[in-house]
Amino acid sequence: MNEKKYKMLRQTIEDKLKIDKYGKVIICNVYFDTPNYQVIRNSLDKPIYKEKLRLRSYGIPQDGDKVFVELKKKFKGIVYKRRTEMELSAAEKYLYERQPIAVPSQITNEIEWFINLYKEVLPMMYISYNRIAMYGVENPELRVTFDNNILWRTEELKLEKGSWGNTILEEGDRVMEIKIPGAMPVWLSHILDELEIYPVSFSKYGRGYQLFKQENNIQNKKGEIRYA
Repeated sequence: MNEKKYKMLRQTIEDKLKIDKYGKVIICNVYFDTPNYQVIRNSLDKPIYKEKLRLRSYGIPQDGDKVFVELKKKFKGIVYKRRTEMELSAAEKYLYERQPIAVPSQITNEIEWFINLYKEVLPMMYISYNRIAMYGVENPELRVTFDNNILWRTEELKLEKGSWGNTILEEGDRVMEIKIPGAMPVWLSHILDELEIYPVSFSKYGRGYQLFKQENNIQNKKGEIRYA
């Protein structure tokens, strides 16, 4: 949604949704894929089941900070997140250097299955964004997030390298995601209808990959191919 519609929505929902205790936060991700981007290419074909592997931090981490190794699965439109917390250096040794986990778990076994399935899995894209997360006053399980300043890059693929890169959205645009078990509240449905806000399929990694392809197509025409 654009800036105007975002401000109208925030004004309309101010009595129904409150910003969570973290306020505005930078979320940083490194997505792991095959050298030919098989994982995201499969995902963009919209199969019944798809999955992505990423390393995530809340804020720009430093050595010793906690980060999350996360396997995001989607089956018939329902998202399942399987993630385990690690220190930054341990997570990088595991994913970048493939050093074994000291204490395996069911979640790390699932991550290993993903890595073994795709054979060669490498860090392929960094994506960061600013997020404001809100929760329902009457129903705290209702979560609404607004993301802007979404950036992508294919170089310096470590979380500690900071938030910078190429933009995905137009200036002022935001991505809203609504998360709730069960049916959407009637009041929220009415507000979205009144403001003509409708659901669309959107993947930050998918959009970053598409922009990466477009950029390389332009470079191909000029004969100046540069892969990060």
